[in-house]
Amino acid sequence: MTTPPVTIELKDVVFPEQANHYGTLFAGHALQLMAKAAFLAARSLSRRDVVMARVTGAEFLSPVSIGQVLTLRASVSRVGRSSLTVGVTGLAEALGAPSEPAFKGEFEMVAVDATGRPIRIDPSHLNEEIA
Repeated sequence: MTTPPVTIELKDVVFPEQANHYGTLFAGHALQLMAKAAFLAARSLSRRDVVMARVTGAEFLSPVSIGQVLTLRASVSRVGRSSLTVGVTGLAEALGAPSEPAFKGEFEMVAVDATGRPIRIDPSHLNEEIA
């Protein structure tokens, strides 16, 4: 299936309650943010509810301190019959400094029906503009 380019972007700021005992973003919270971005990108493209089936890779490249602004970018790279692959990158920006790569991951998402069962992604709208 041909996959149109779809990228969503989220911004967040790291607060103390999201930090570990070193004063940097807790990895579990970073995974939660990446999962949210992957969900939004997959749902936007498939126009279906989606669930996470697998995280095929997550890398933490540099610590993110309290007060830094995060930019998460999620892009759908593959669409299958009912599944999608979504790559997510996270950039961290300190006030007055350029953004730096902080983490990245790849997520397998599955389109599901109202009962949570996998459902086919309708290919007819994949080349339409995403609203």
